[in-house]
Amino acid sequence: MAGLLSLVLLGTSGWGWHLGRVADASVNRTNAIPTSGNEQTVDSGEAMNLLLVGSDSRASASEEELAQLNTEANAGTNTDTMILVHVPADGSAASFVSFPRDSYVEIPGYGWDKLNAAYAYGRQEAPDGASDAAVQAAGAQLLIQTLSSLTGLRIDHYAEVDLLGFFKLSSVVGGVEVNLCEAAKDSFSGVDLPAGVQTISGEQALSFVRQRHGLPRGDFDRIIRQQTFIAGMIRKMLSDNVLLDLGKQRELVQAAAEALTVDQSLDLFSLASQMQSVTPGSIEFQTVPYVGDSTDDAGRYILELEDEDALHAFFAELDAEPEAPAEETTTPEAPATAAPSDVSVEVYNGSGTSGLAGSAGTALTGAGFDVTLTANADSSDYTVTEVRYAAGDEALANTLLAQVPGATLTAADDATSGTVQLVLGSDFNGVGQALTVQPAAPTTEGADQRTAADTGCIN
Repeated sequence: MAGLLSLVLLGTSGWGWHLGRVADASVNRTNAIPTSGNEQTVDSGEAMNLLLVGSDSRASASEEELAQLNTEANAGTNTDTMILVHVPADGSAASFVSFPRDSYVEIPGYGWDKLNAAYAYGRQEAPDGASDAAVQAAGAQLLIQTLSSLTGLRIDHYAEVDLLGFFKLSSVVGGVEVNLCEAAKDSFSGVDLPAGVQTISGEQALSFVRQRHGLPRGDFDRIIRQQTFIAGMIRKMLSDNVLLDLGKQRELVQAAAEALTVDQSLDLFSLASQMQSVTPGSIEFQTVPYVGDSTDDAGRYILELEDEDALHAFFAELDAEPEAPAEETTTPEAPATAAPSDVSVEVYNGSGTSGLAGSAGTALTGAGFDVTLTANADSSDYTVTEVRYAAGDEALANTLLAQVPGATLTAADDATSGTVQLVLGSDFNGVGQALTVQPAAPTTEGADQRTAADTGCIN
């Protein structure tokens, strides 16, 4: 989808149309859309809903490829990755909603079970001797019926990628940039990555999106990783180095067509055309609303979702227009300040860097401030620089704050009236210099919403 989005942006040269036709002609097809049990009960207008599924199949992988993927042969009966892609009729945005594999749902004909069992049950319904394509279609149809009932939406289209297809596609893309808050190493998935911003592809990309052991929130953090990887791919596809490289576009479209299995009626180029006005900032990633952890009658772990009314309301809101920000009725007044010579400053070093209070005090003196004390703070573990002041000294504090852009302004009970305290943290870079921006905090429960433009670090 990301690759095809880039084709539409080529304009009317005909190249994008040609590659879209190539993709449509060569992509694998399956009869995934059921003729019943896929009714829309939630009003979402003319929106398009596509179910994107990751299968654990390795059926087409060679022994060498299996070793490279750090996995074993598997015909593929599980779908641990399920994402509903919702595109409103005007194509102005897109919502990717992930469904945890352990979501406890009602599967038509089978009662209550984990969501990832629906695909497996459906495959079992295929008649003896059915072709691989028919077995795959039966699994997809029951999964779609389950999710249609759960969401109240009609699932219009279906796309599935297996492990080998994902591996090959991520390699052809040339890697995707991700940002890890901490180093990741896990023997189950094979991931071994340092902390920080890096570009991953091939087996490390596959390990990155598969890991759930050793992560603070297990499958939820894996979902965030999958969403982050999709977002990174979208940003890369919409970058100039791909848009202007016709050879790379052809390679990507061919790889995508080989990696994907889609329903019979999905027109890839029409889908891309519908989404041509989408930007990374208008592509939103979420997780289906849930209540919390529990166990079923057999003692297995399950995830309880919100009730049907709450879920239907959630999916109905995907098309809702964002609320416009309230208009400013008055222009805010500029903060009061004073002359630097009227500001007495005490500088405390809490950064852990020796001698920083003295050098900062010298610089402030040179800027006209009255520095009355330089000393160590009560701790050397301050990560954020603070400007502390007594009530009534706001003008003095604002004047000092201008010398340390980004510092935290704090009214402190222990501050002496007429004197402002500057506590230096590890983010301090010098008087007159902006502070070091702290990395985004790791994703926690209740913070599962992001866009394709977000590049903060994740678990």
